[in-house]
Amino acid sequence: MFVQAVPSRDVRQLGINPNHWYVVACSSEINTQPVGVTLWKQDIVLYRDSEGQIHALEDRCPHRQVKLSHGKVINNTIECAYHGWRLNENGNCVEVPYLAENQKLPNCKIRRYPVIEQDGFIWLFPGDVATLQPQPMGLPEWGHLNYIATVSVIHCKAHYSYLIENLMDMYHGHLHEDYQAWAEAELRDINENENRVDAHYTAQSYYKIDKIWSISQLLFKKLRRLHPEPLDVSYIYPHWASTLGQDFKIYCLLCPISETETKAYLVHFTSLNAFWRLHKLPIWFRRFIKDSLFGAAQKLLDGLVEQDVKMIEEEQLAYLQNPERKNYELNRALVSVQRLMQSQLGNG
Repeated sequence: MFVQAVPSRDVRQLGINPNHWYVVACSSEINTQPVGVTLWKQDIVLYRDSEGQIHALEDRCPHRQVKLSHGKVINNTIECAYHGWRLNENGNCVEVPYLAENQKLPNCKIRRYPVIEQDGFIWLFPGDVATLQPQPMGLPEWGHLNYIATVSVIHCKAHYSYLIENLMDMYHGHLHEDYQAWAEAELRDINENENRVDAHYTAQSYYKIDKIWSISQLLFKKLRRLHPEPLDVSYIYPHWASTLGQDFKIYCLLCPISETETKAYLVHFTSLNAFWRLHKLPIWFRRFIKDSLFGAAQKLLDGLVEQDVKMIEEEQLAYLQNPERKNYELNRALVSVQRLMQSQLGNG
């Protein structure tokens, strides 16, 4: 096997292509109070109006530039905690509590971001609205009654490229020991275009969800048995998706924060499609099962995240200490991924 140097341009300094939908929060994280988030150096405030509709604005009051996320929602407006100025969902100032009769409302406006609540997450478009894509990538399994979901939050002090490379590289399985879902991964082929990289592996899976008790394999290691399964991983810029046989689907929804910080949501789905008798049960009962089993893979997923974040942050630290030192890759998928990142920023 040959050793291939990574592309010459420094991916660890790349920004993001803003003309995509990014995930900035779980739906459950946004309730009655404003919430501040950061997407690639842009501070943004999220809030719900009285009808539960999500809105996203710059997280700054145009008066003194303090964060609106410190304030509260009143009558479908967001009120600044400092002086009580209120702004509507379009970013316009609509009320100043101490405005004199001979004064007009200040003609100021802050940026409004397109935002969609879909499949359990808040998707935000930070780019040029003229290039606005109609819909985010989405998670079709989220609302499907045959899939059990688990969500783990990734927060690492590292550039997003390190996280994507980690997710695309199926050769680091020995790191995870008890948490690993597969063994003996082998890269077969790669497909790539201007928007995605698909890497196709073969592997030995530890899980087989084909009996009513199979879900317990997520909890008890002794019940697991190795068997061959296809393992497909995809970088669908700017997010990631993976399938392991017919039983598991995983997404990683990215929210890059800066050159040295990344947040993401890892969403794991366990399929119940093999249980044909389950499909004949009443809808309310199937939804009860789905909701009751939410988070069934939490220990597994959180364990994977903790171990991967440690490695990713060490990679970032090593880079900061010596950015001239080159990496050399045997996994061709990582070279393809770096090429996609560069092309999205116009450097390809």
